[in-house]
Amino acid sequence: MAKARKKHVQLEMELNTWGGKRDGAGRPPRGFRSSERHGLRERFARLTAVHVTLRIVQPFPTLRSREMFFALRKATQAVLGRSDFRIVHVSPEQDHLHLIVEADNHEALAAGVKAFEVSAAQHLNRAASKQLGRRRKGQVFADRYHARLIKSPTQAHHVLNYVLNNWRHHNADEDWGETRFWDVDYMSSAPSFPGWHELAIKPLQYSQLADEYRLCVSRPQTWLLSVGWRKAGPISMYSIPKQR
Repeated sequence: MAKARKKHVQLEMELNTWGGKRDGAGRPPRGFRSSERHGLRERFARLTAVHVTLRIVQPFPTLRSREMFFALRKATQAVLGRSDFRIVHVSPEQDHLHLIVEADNHEALAAGVKAFEVSAAQHLNRAASKQLGRRRKGQVFADRYHARLIKSPTQAHHVLNYVLNNWRHHNADEDWGETRFWDVDYMSSAPSFPGWHELAIKPLQYSQLADEYRLCVSRPQTWLLSVGWRKAGPISMYSIPKQR
């Protein structure tokens, strides 16, 4: 006796009514600023200089304080031993952090930034707990970091000027207090930068800072960050950079 054929029941599929290219579609931002897009990052397979920007979740105390400086110093010290990733410069602002780094390849960049974020989050949370008078824990960095590869002497000059003089870009040099009398931003790695135009004119007091009052950064190994940027002209410690 032949087997009876199974009857196929046709199911009506309802179309989704969310997502797509419309206003408000996609993942919402976690804070007041849209999140970094989750596209494929630019890949590279040789030693490359990169400008990295890390944004801090809100609310969070300003990064420009004595406690936060020493917290960041411990975080930069924690990644000094990495052979494939090095932090060359650091510039903290109130709610974000600029890094100029060198990495052997894109995998080393991702792993190095991740290692720095983990260490920085631990130390920054401890510093924030002391300032707030209560324990602060959890996320510190908002969403993904932004990374832009540095590919030319002109771009290297712009990035160095922008990062090292970023406090002037945000008018932090006009705050009432001791910062009004600083030649460079002591809370950044600017005191460790040997390429200031003014150093060729006169020695400055900031160059005498003890090591314990400097952020732990590495000497650049790429041609662009060591000498190549000079082809685009000098960098003054009194320059006020503009965003491009």
